[in-house]
Amino acid sequence: MTDVKEIRIEDFDYPLPDGRIARHPLENRESCLLLTGDDRGKVGHARFRDLPSLLPGGTTLFCNDTRVINARLGFRKPTGSHIEIFLLEPMEPEDYVLMFQARGHCRWNCLIGNRKRWKEGPLTKVLDIDGRKVTLSARKGDDRPGNSCEVIFDWDNTDVTWASIVDAAGAIPIPPYLNRESEDTDYEDYQTVYARMRGSVAAPTAGLHFTDRLIGELKSKEVKICPVTLHVGAGTFQPVKSDTIGAHPMHTETFTVGADTVRELISCLSEGRPVTAVGTTTVRTLESLPRLGHHLMTGDGALYVSQWEAYREEDFDSIKALQALLDHMGALGVGSLTAATSIMIAPGFRWRLVDAMVTNFHQPQSTLLLLVSSFLGNAADGAPLWRKYYAEALKGDYRFLSYGDACLFSHASS
Repeated sequence: MTDVKEIRIEDFDYPLPDGRIARHPLENRESCLLLTGDDRGKVGHARFRDLPSLLPGGTTLFCNDTRVINARLGFRKPTGSHIEIFLLEPMEPEDYVLMFQARGHCRWNCLIGNRKRWKEGPLTKVLDIDGRKVTLSARKGDDRPGNSCEVIFDWDNTDVTWASIVDAAGAIPIPPYLNRESEDTDYEDYQTVYARMRGSVAAPTAGLHFTDRLIGELKSKEVKICPVTLHVGAGTFQPVKSDTIGAHPMHTETFTVGADTVRELISCLSEGRPVTAVGTTTVRTLESLPRLGHHLMTGDGALYVSQWEAYREEDFDSIKALQALLDHMGALGVGSLTAATSIMIAPGFRWRLVDAMVTNFHQPQSTLLLLVSSFLGNAADGAPLWRKYYAEALKGDYRFLSYGDACLFSHASS
């Protein structure tokens, strides 16, 4: 664990010209470029629509079905000052599903833009929801860690759910590095076609390239598609400010996985079928699961994976650990498990489940680039393979970051 903590983030820098950052997606999602590569350094070029023919036989695709919410709520004070409240995570109700069903009242942990202008008193906003005038009020509560703050929301019509309030009052939170305001097209573009469970403040962007047509083709070729749900937090954009990654606090995210998905993972491992994760959020979810199962096997009931535990773990059987999760759900009489993870995936990480991943091109010096580097490993001369693939993309006409092009990386031995 000492070695991984001493990894220097400057070793994960690369020149990214501003003109290579995609400000908008392509009109046809599946027509984007797809760079392919493996842990032996074999590079290829395709289009995303070619994915069905590129996936290894017998693979199962695991996708994050979270849905981005309109997390940016703007209010105007009587003095004219504009205050933006950015929803981070629910506090009351704490459960995401129950939160969006709330009527009349709820509490969130939030970031507040122009906070110095909001000293006291409520902020109000009149909304038109299906022809009904609804007044939303926001009151500032206690300060929270990380410059966030509790905000209490009330609205004067208990027939209206919080889901309707957010849809009417908020704006979709596109990534800050796009350097533009949200546009009408983002409300559709910044969602995957399979987005279902509300809760994210950022999209699982590797999934943005899928279309209904492509999913239909995958299913026709008997590619199984299994959902997981990880609600992406604002921490996904948090830069690594320390010289070494050991001083970087990894953000915590909540995820939910169903019993059927765990059974499919056990089946893949038992039968030697490849596990393909769509996006780094799905990777974090899947690779957290055996660690959670190991907790249960050793009598630890905490459903939380800490940042560094994967680097000091005892040896254990992943299938037995996944079975422990199923047994836990069975004992509770539930069909899904909700847990949290702060897992840090960096060079030195022991991969247990994921054989291939679909992902985008990530920011320099980001934890997502650390994850990709860990997955690909090094060339025979010791050079990190991610550099080879990113250099290839920069030489070509590849577009980077959330609305950019995609990669399909795999372990050649899988």
